[in-house]
Amino acid sequence: MHEGAENDVSIVMPVLDEAAGIVARLQSLQALRRQGVELIVVDGGSRDDTVERAAPLADRLLSTGRGRGRQMNAGAACARGGVLLFLHADTTLPPDAMSAVRQARASGAAWGRFDVRIVDGPAGIAVVAWAMNLRSRVTGIATGDQAMFCTREAFAAAGGFPEIALMEDIVLSQRLRARSRPACLRQRVETSGRRWARHGLVRTVLTMWWLRLRFWLGASPDALARAYGYTPR
Repeated sequence: MHEGAENDVSIVMPVLDEAAGIVARLQSLQALRRQGVELIVVDGGSRDDTVERAAPLADRLLSTGRGRGRQMNAGAACARGGVLLFLHADTTLPPDAMSAVRQARASGAAWGRFDVRIVDGPAGIAVVAWAMNLRSRVTGIATGDQAMFCTREAFAAAGGFPEIALMEDIVLSQRLRARSRPACLRQRVETSGRRWARHGLVRTVLTMWWLRLRFWLGASPDALARAYGYTPR
């Protein structure tokens, strides 16, 4: 690890068939690259032009098997930064994201997440985002949509993401929370509300609650993923 890496940030972005929007998403992160933030894109087997379009805009482009947990673990394994920030391809960081993360680290936080704002969703979606942020703040559990970050040491101690089909972010949060509470940053990332718009607000919320309840009761992540709409290849 090079000098100063303890305070450096590496962004790890798992992608799959994101050709339509990947260039715009990565271009929005180029200013951070110029400031020394490492950007790692990990493809899970895209069948479109995601890899070709992403390669010139990332510091590293990796290819793995499908699965966000597997993809993010692969990115973390080669990251040079002492802080890992896991960013979904449909989520946008706030302008002051890096200063917020570094301030959290300076305050002693080993891990954390941002508040979230859901954009392009149906009426009432702001209430969903408010509830997500409140629940996360109360429980100390974060989701991938909230751009989770943690130190390299905390990530290793927690065993990284479980390589399961769904709920990998919940499991990692539980492991990290067992060591320390998260920094719940008030700065907001923006994430896509396309799933809520496509399936309807009430139906999507009830589905997610039901899946999470089944998960707590011990249901197989593979079965939950199929119920969520995950189609194995």
